[in-house]
Amino acid sequence: MKNGLVVISGCSGGGKSTLLAELSARGHTVVEEPGRRIISEELASGGSALPWVDLAAFLRRAIDMALADRTTAARHEGWVFFDRGLVDAASALEALTGDSALRALCMTHRYHSRMFMAPPWPEIYVTDADRKHDFDAAVAEYDRLMAAFPALGYEVIALPKTATAQRADFVLASLDAPVATPVSRRRSAL
Repeated sequence: MKNGLVVISGCSGGGKSTLLAELSARGHTVVEEPGRRIISEELASGGSALPWVDLAAFLRRAIDMALADRTTAARHEGWVFFDRGLVDAASALEALTGDSALRALCMTHRYHSRMFMAPPWPEIYVTDADRKHDFDAAVAEYDRLMAAFPALGYEVIALPKTATAQRADFVLASLDAPVATPVSRRRSAL
């Protein structure tokens, strides 16, 4: 059985949520970013598991939510697209705390071998009530993720800086393309 759970990750403000809205409009199942859901819940309840209050608690909640999302999504047929996921939260917690046990968690709970990375795109980057960090912090996050996903054996495919519909076409075509061999993966990373 194929793993149809596809992660779209990358730089904050890089157009991931807009791309996922387009994929949803085309009939695909999408899973909203855990971070935004947690922030909404914490603000509504007066909680402190917010990235600007208690980052470790926020990331632990994001890991739990990502695991639950994977379980629920695995029941769907066809492609299921995630706006971030387990690797994002676990790698951030590892960077924050040094807890290397998270690698085993990410290797046990896998997504599709191909994942898509939104590159830094300063022309569309904006902060909002939930995204309080600046563009430099977003780029640092992107750099961490660009190391984390390949280290876990994922084939990282950069999203083009194009219109949303073209990005969606690119993602779907890339998923239908043959899987790269380890040699061609190394060459494409050069």
